[in-house]
Amino acid sequence: MHVYKMSNRVPELIICSFIVVSLLVIHFFSDLLRASLGGFYTKDVTLSQILDAQNSDYAWLLKLLVNCFGYSCVFVPGYLIYKYVARTGYLERGNKTILHTAINMCITGNSTYEPLDVAASTADKERSAGSVAVKRTSSQEAVQLLWCFGGLMVSYLTWGVLQEKIMTQKYLNFAGESSKFKDSQFLVFANRLLAFMVALIYLQWQPSPTRHRAPLYKYSFASFSNIMSAWFQYEALKFVNFPTQVLAKSCKIIPVMVMGKIMSKAKYESYEYATAVLISLGMIFFMSGSADSNKASGVTTLTGVFLLSLYMVFDSFTANWQGSLFKSYGMTSLQMMCGVNLFSSIFTGASLSMQGGFMDSLSFATEHPKFVFDMVVLSICSAVGQLFIYHTIDVFGPVVFTIIMTLRQAVAIMLSCFIYHHSVSALGIFGVLIVFVAIFLRVYCTQRLRAMRKRAEANKPKMAV
Repeated sequence: MHVYKMSNRVPELIICSFIVVSLLVIHFFSDLLRASLGGFYTKDVTLSQILDAQNSDYAWLLKLLVNCFGYSCVFVPGYLIYKYVARTGYLERGNKTILHTAINMCITGNSTYEPLDVAASTADKERSAGSVAVKRTSSQEAVQLLWCFGGLMVSYLTWGVLQEKIMTQKYLNFAGESSKFKDSQFLVFANRLLAFMVALIYLQWQPSPTRHRAPLYKYSFASFSNIMSAWFQYEALKFVNFPTQVLAKSCKIIPVMVMGKIMSKAKYESYEYATAVLISLGMIFFMSGSADSNKASGVTTLTGVFLLSLYMVFDSFTANWQGSLFKSYGMTSLQMMCGVNLFSSIFTGASLSMQGGFMDSLSFATEHPKFVFDMVVLSICSAVGQLFIYHTIDVFGPVVFTIIMTLRQAVAIMLSCFIYHHSVSALGIFGVLIVFVAIFLRVYCTQRLRAMRKRAEANKPKMAV
C-alpha cells in the first residue's frame, strides 16, 4: 500500500521538479545577465536598477528582452508540464489531488461538464431574450446612456492624465529631491492585479449563468499580448507626447484589419479600406504638425512611433484572439477579463521578481507618497473602465461605445494639451479632424450597410411550402 501511494506521488514530484529546476536555471542566467550588465556595480544592485540606469535611446530594447526573459519563468515550466502530461497520460489517472485538479483546469478546462454548459447557455439565452423584451422608457434610456457616458469619460480621462503624469513628470520625495518613476512593468502589474480582483469579486457577487469551460492556458496568449501592448504604450510616453499616443490608438483599425486577414481570413468592405487610409493620412499630418521640443531628436520620435506600432500590433492580436475564444467557448466578458488579467498578473509578477523590480518600485513608493496615490487611482480607473466597457456594449451595443470612446479620445487630447502644455500646429489640428471624421464615417457606413442588409433580408420572397 505504501509503495502504491509513493508511485502515485511520483508524477507530482516530477512536475514540481520541472518548476523548481526551471526557476533555478532562470535565476542563474539572470545573475549572469546582471553581472555582465553591471560590471562595476556592487552586488546589492538589482537588475531592475541597472536597466533604469541605461540612458540610451535604445535602452527600451534591453528592458524588453529582460522582461521577456522574466516571462520565461512561467512559459518554460508550463511548456514542460504540458508536454509531460500529454506524454504520460497523467490527467487520465484517478488520484484527484489539488495539483491534478489545477493542471486539469489549465490544460483541458471543465470539459466534463459539457451537458451542463449547454443547458446553462440555453437558459442564459432565454434570460437575455426576456431582458430584451422588457423595454425601457425614454427617460430610463437617457439615464442609462448618461451613466455609461459619464463612467467611461471620468474613468478613462482620469486614467489618461495620470498615465502621462506618472511616466513623464517628476515626483518629490520627503527630502525635496525630484525623480521620475521608470518601471513601466510595475504599473502594468498593478493595473492587471486590481482588474483581476475586481472581476473575481464581481463574478463571486453576481455569478455567471454560463459555466466556464475553456482551458485556462488559452488565456495566456491573449494575456501575453495584452501586457506587451500595455508595456509598449507606457514606454512610448517616454518618446512621444500623450496626444500622439491617443491619436495613434485610432489607427488600431489598420493592424486589426491586417490581423483579421491573417488569422481569420476576414473580408472587409471598400469603405473600411478608405477610412483606414484617411486615418493614416490624419496621423501623418498630426505627427508632422505636433513636434514636441521636450522629446529631443528624430531618433527619439522614430523610437516612439515604432513603440506605438508594436503596441497596435500586439493589441490587435489580443482582440482577434479573444474573439476566437468567445466563439469557441462562449465565456462571458467578465470571465474573459478575469482569466486574461490572472495570467497578466502572473507574468508581470514573475518578471518583476526575477529583476528585483518589486523592491525598487516599492522603495520608490515609500519615498514618494503622491506616486502611490496616482498609481492606485490609475489602477482603479483602469479596472472600473473595463467594467463600464462591458456594460455599455451589453446595453447599447458596440456602435454607441465606439462613438463615446472616440469623443473621449478628442477630449483627452485637448485635456493633455491644456494640462501639460503640448503645442499643436494648424496642420496637426487638421490631422486630428481627419482622423475623427474618418472614424465617424466608418461607424455611419457600418450602420447603413447593416440596415440595408436587414431590409434586403426582410424583402426576400419566402419559398412556398
